Amino acid sequence: MTWLVTGGAGYIGSHVVRALREADMPVVVIDDLSTGLAQFVPEDVPLVRANLLDEATLRLTLEFHKVAGVIHIAGYKYAGESVQRPLHTYRQNVSAMVTLLDAVTAAGIDKFVFSSSAATYGTPDTDLVNETTPTAPESPYGESKLIGEWLLRDTGVAVGSFRHTSLRYFNVVGSGRDELFDVSPFNLFPRVFDMLHRDQTPRINGADYPTPDGTCVRDYVHVTDLALAHVAAARRLDEGLPVEPVYNLGSGAGTSVREIMTAIREVTGIDFEPEVAERRPGDPARIVAAGDLAARDLDWRMRHSVTDMVASAWRARRHAGDAYPR
Repeated sequence: MTWLVTGGAGYIGSHVVRALREADMPVVVIDDLSTGLAQFVPEDVPLVRANLLDEATLRLTLEFHKVAGVIHIAGYKYAGESVQRPLHTYRQNVSAMVTLLDAVTAAGIDKFVFSSSAATYGTPDTDLVNETTPTAPESPYGESKLIGEWLLRDTGVAVGSFRHTSLRYFNVVGSGRDELFDVSPFNLFPRVFDMLHRDQTPRINGADYPTPDGTCVRDYVHVTDLALAHVAAARRLDEGLPVEPVYNLGSGAGTSVREIMTAIREVTGIDFEPEVAERRPGDPARIVAAGDLAARDLDWRMRHSVTDMVASAWRARRHAGDAYPR
C-alpha cells in the first residue's frame, strides 16, 4: 500500500519519506515547494508539486498512486510569524486540512497520521507535559494545529472506519543525511549555524530564568527518531492495532540553551561566547514532554545524544555551504 506524505520535500518530511522507503513502504510526495526543496525527495519517489488547497490535483494524486494512508506534515510552521499572518496560517493549516480530509474520505482512505505540535500546549504550568496536560495555544499556528486534531476527531466520529493519530513534538534538530538540512530561518540550530558561517556572534534571549544555568530549557529530539515514530504510527494503523488520538514525542528530560551553545562550540571547534539579550516575551522557562505512551506503542526513544544532534546538523550545514537558504 502507498502512503502519501504531504510536505515530503521539507526537512522533517524528507526524513519521513526515507524512513518509509527503508521500511519497504511505497510512498508518494505532494509539496508546493514553498519551503521544501525538490532535491530533498529521492529520485525514485514520485513528487507532485501542488498545494493542498488544489483539491483536483489532490484527488487525482490519491487515485493515480492508489494511496491507502496519509502522513500529513505540510503546513505553515512559523509560530511567531503566524501572529503577523493569521489568515495565511489558517488557510494553509486549517482550510488545507479540510480539503485534504474531504479528498481522503471521498477516496475511502481510512488511515491518517497528523504531524501536530507541542505549540498546542502554549505555556503549560507543569515542568513535564503529558497528553492530559490542558491545551492552551498562544499563537495562530498552535491554534491551527489543535483545530487540525479536532477535524480528525470529528471525521473519525462521522466515518467510523477512519483511524488516525496526532504526534505532538517540540524542537526537532539534527540530520539523518548530510544532504538534508533544516531550512527554517527561525529554528535555533540553523540560526546559530548561519551566524557562525557569517562570523557573527550567536545570541541567548534571557539568562535570568529559574533554571540551573539561567537559560530556557527545551526538549530537543533528533529528526530521524521523529521520522521512525511516524513510520511506526503508520504501521500500527496499517495493522489495525489500537492507537491513542495523541502522542507526545518528548525526551522526558531537557537541555538548556546555554548547554546547546556549549555543544555547538565543542562540535564546530569555533570558539565563541554567546551574547546575552533580553528575554523574549512569552518564553517559558522550561518546556519538556514525557514520551511514555509513544515509547509503549511507537518504539519511541532517544537514540541520539545532544552531541549527535549538533554534529549531524553541523555536517549537513557544511555540506550545504553557500547554497544554504537564508
